Amino acid sequence: MKGDKRPIGIFDSGLGGLTVYKAVRELLPGENVVYFGDTARVPYGTKSPGAVIAFSKEISRCLFDRKIKFLIVACNTASSLALEEIRRISPVPVMGVISPGVDAALAMAPRRGRILVTGTSATVASRAYSLALLGERPDVHVVEKACPLFVPLVEEGWCGKPLAVLVAREYLAAFKNKKFDAVILGCTHYPLLKKTIRRVLGPRVRIVDSAMAAARVARQALAAAGILNSGRFGKAFFMVSDAPGRFSELALRLLKIKTGEVAVKRF
Repeated sequence: MKGDKRPIGIFDSGLGGLTVYKAVRELLPGENVVYFGDTARVPYGTKSPGAVIAFSKEISRCLFDRKIKFLIVACNTASSLALEEIRRISPVPVMGVISPGVDAALAMAPRRGRILVTGTSATVASRAYSLALLGERPDVHVVEKACPLFVPLVEEGWCGKPLAVLVAREYLAAFKNKKFDAVILGCTHYPLLKKTIRRVLGPRVRIVDSAMAAARVARQALAAAGILNSGRFGKAFFMVSDAPGRFSELALRLLKIKTGEVAVKRF
């Protein structure tokens, strides 16, 4: 379809997926977007796989009702646990954020390179990154580290605060001098803590931000399917499952995103 004006759907457990939204806006300014943040049930990283799958399918169906043309699962936990379940019920193409991050990290890593993956407890427990990295490049050495308090720090708006630095040091200080070739931020909330993470790991560390990588893959997929929007200025519609005012305030303060009125959808 030429000039397909149907929106792209993006969802996350909360604010983190806005890093993907912002990257999509930068690379695909003409696309209309519907974003859903599951603020009533954040974080997903401490939930059971069954709960994450159920939540993800509920939100996906909500976005399908909005007549989307493409779905980005902008949550690493949902991408690691629920992606195939979502694809089974989806009438449109679906992509997650793990594969783009893996490809970007492998592009940085030399033969027998070392890659550090940070993520939620659920993402790390799933070994989604390790399996994907080693499946592509069995020569690389992968270390995964769960950083479960990073998401609450972001959702509370404490990025850059002394507490964020203390928590990051607790999780990551032991890796400072380990000479990793790439560090994957395996949660879309984590780019909001990038400066803090770099402060702990050192200024030279090469950080993989899966948000921009995912936006690039989305652009390629939309073009290949012939469903890019030919417009210049796409519109955005934001939905959350709770606390729309708080969501809008943090979106503006942390990411300079003006959401306008945010709709509430409870399950």
